[in-house]
Amino acid sequence: MTKLLLTPAEAADQLGIGRSTVYELMAAGELESLCIGRARRIPYDALAAYIDRLRGQQNGTAA
Repeated sequence: MTKLLLTPAEAADQLGIGRSTVYELMAAGELESLCIGRARRIPYDALAAYIDRLRGQQNGTAA
């Protein structure tokens, strides 16, 4: 079963990037995240949305 919410480290692993890069993406508003108490979590479907936006930008279309 796929987890619905990921830690920044788990999201970084899924995307194949560094954890600090995930924090930078969240701070820039490029990667959706939720605050639950003091913990920051990334919805699993936000990873796909981020990748779709990247594809659109690289293909020259507005996303």
